[in-house]
Amino acid sequence: MSIPYRIVPAGDSALIVEFEERIDPVVNARTIACADAIQAAAIAGVRDVVPTYRSVAVYFDPLHTDSEVLTACLEREAARPAPAVSAARPAVRIPVCYGGDLGPDLPAVAVFAGMAEPEVVQLHAAETYRVFMLGFVPGFAYLGIVDPRIAMPRHATPRVRVPAGSVGIAGIQTGVYSAETPGGWQLIGRTPVKPFDPAGAEPFLMKAGDAVEFYPIDRAEYDRWI
Repeated sequence: MSIPYRIVPAGDSALIVEFEERIDPVVNARTIACADAIQAAAIAGVRDVVPTYRSVAVYFDPLHTDSEVLTACLEREAARPAPAVSAARPAVRIPVCYGGDLGPDLPAVAVFAGMAEPEVVQLHAAETYRVFMLGFVPGFAYLGIVDPRIAMPRHATPRVRVPAGSVGIAGIQTGVYSAETPGGWQLIGRTPVKPFDPAGAEPFLMKAGDAVEFYPIDRAEYDRWI
């Protein structure tokens, strides 16, 4: 199945391939496959290829890039049929200690959903999420799609500091804060696992297109990890 697209300039040194404007696994799979193919083409002068939920930004040096060759490559790869949505790697499993001081917004999400806190935890941990993209800070993966019953919007006023490892919900998205930053997501728990470790052999725990599963742990197990 082909997905509608358009290619638009972003200044004199970037082109954007835009697919359908929606959060959808099929659209995202097409986006990631397109980005991978453009990167693999190794066109002279291309500096970076960045996939998002539904677009690919291609940054290039206009003095060293043949614009006709680059545009032809983008047209060719964007027009390909959508690939399978399944993840290329086994699911990344992430332990989470839900609620309490580690998940201060869990009670509010439960009220929003009209259910008990353990039911919110069960729903959040029952899904296999897709990594749609990485952004915001290194290692922060935007995951979806959250069960609509617990898809509470983010806070109107963000917190000034959110601890690294915090697991949050923002509408149909969920994610793990990879560093201590400001943030407005509904915090329902925390993981002892590092989404981003610059000292590691593989700094990023998650990559675009990965599958992610959360599983509950108690506070004692969380403290043992720490």
